[in-house]
Amino acid sequence: MPMQESGEMYLETIYILSRQSSFVRSIDVGEYMGYSKPSVSRAVSILKKNGFVTSDREGYLSLTESGLEVARKIYERHTMLTDFLIRLGVNEEQATKDACKMEHYISDETFEAMKRHAQKYQEKL
Repeated sequence: MPMQESGEMYLETIYILSRQSSFVRSIDVGEYMGYSKPSVSRAVSILKKNGFVTSDREGYLSLTESGLEVARKIYERHTMLTDFLIRLGVNEEQATKDACKMEHYISDETFEAMKRHAQKYQEKL
């Protein structure tokens, strides 16, 4: 069963925050995303139930192997698509917003083709 966009967003956020600090709490996720504590709590609960996230006794969140895999995939898509759109001439703020929408819906085949194209273009610079 494919993961919903919101689940991917939460995993990506936990991944980003864990790159900045080894201690990530639900409250940090909520602040980063601008979501309420109950919304984050519900989402984290679902992610735990589905095996993507664990938490310790102090409430610190960690991505499981499968959670990390999804988070890295979404993060790579976000950063590559943002860069790709900026190179096309889209301003950074709009490129970031659009990449955030695209990263959840683009097929693996299309994303890989865009990556190959971007790499060819980079080699010519």
